[in-house]
Amino acid sequence: MTSIVFNGSYITKKSTGIGVVSQDLVNSLSAHKITTLIPEDIGIRGDIYIPNNLSPGSGLKSHFRRLYWLQNAVPKLMNNLNAEYFLSPLLEAPLFTNIKSIVLAHDIIPIRYPSISFLTLYHLIYIPLVLKQAKIILCNSISTANDLNRFYKVPMNKLFPIKLGFNNKKYYPIKKNRKKFFLIIGRHNPHKNLRRVIKAFAYAKINDYKLIFVGPFDKRYTPSLIKLIDEYNLRHLCVWKGWIDDEEKLSLLNECHALIIASLWEGFGLPALEAMACGTPVIASEKGALREVMGNYGYFINPFNIQSIAFAMNLVINDKKCFEKALQEGPSRAESFNWFDTARRIEEIIQEMD
Repeated sequence: MTSIVFNGSYITKKSTGIGVVSQDLVNSLSAHKITTLIPEDIGIRGDIYIPNNLSPGSGLKSHFRRLYWLQNAVPKLMNNLNAEYFLSPLLEAPLFTNIKSIVLAHDIIPIRYPSISFLTLYHLIYIPLVLKQAKIILCNSISTANDLNRFYKVPMNKLFPIKLGFNNKKYYPIKKNRKKFFLIIGRHNPHKNLRRVIKAFAYAKINDYKLIFVGPFDKRYTPSLIKLIDEYNLRHLCVWKGWIDDEEKLSLLNECHALIIASLWEGFGLPALEAMACGTPVIASEKGALREVMGNYGYFINPFNIQSIAFAMNLVINDKKCFEKALQEGPSRAESFNWFDTARRIEEIIQEMD
């Protein structure tokens, strides 16, 4: 197979989301075929270092710097390496070049739920160009492939749904006493539906339980969520955590009564997969790809309906066999999602295109 340059610009020391996917995927690809472009303070395999200020944690300016770097520096690097493919774990790649790009699509939330922001413009102007030029478009679910076909009119024969994976060395069942709290992992963006989760928690009247939110504070959204919690007099029942390390995340997943992922739409839903791997019950949105990931596992809810979310909370509390069932079914289903198989499938797709 011809040589590949991997876009590792999203990998950081505190990776979340795409950064986690990037690191686990590049670690599973055939090392002798891959050159990784990675921030200089991360370097994992002696690959090519790039400026640290390209990482997403540096704000909007870093996005512009990264797009400029992709357009100007990457083609030169590709030419020097005599590499044929540019593999990006998100919809970013050099434009207006003869580079064969392979991009991974996760979701198109900014198009489904648009707002006046840079991210919306990015999806309306830049993303269509990337999709048009890409040689191969990998999709993290059938749901995401259908969205690209529907919203961007990408032909289905250009779209390749693949299973993502999780790190089974980080997430697995451990002997922990289950505690009276629900866990929510992720950002505080509106499509994560945290306002309805808070209202459902108040409606469910389960005052001996808590909500633990794991995710970065966002000055655009978090203050209004805290205000809502105060309106319902729930501050003493809500715990806010920022970024946590893998060890704490493993403990929380094995201690919570259930993970709640009530998003209005999910392109995949990595926290749900990690919870399954730990044998943890999951209250999951019926919208998007979560049914693809979870099958019949978990408690599915209508994310637009507060009563539906509240009912699921009470249902999992009153289900005396929920932990036994989750432990029997979760880890075994999670095993079918592994990065080694994902990497081999990507390499097969590339070989078929050569």
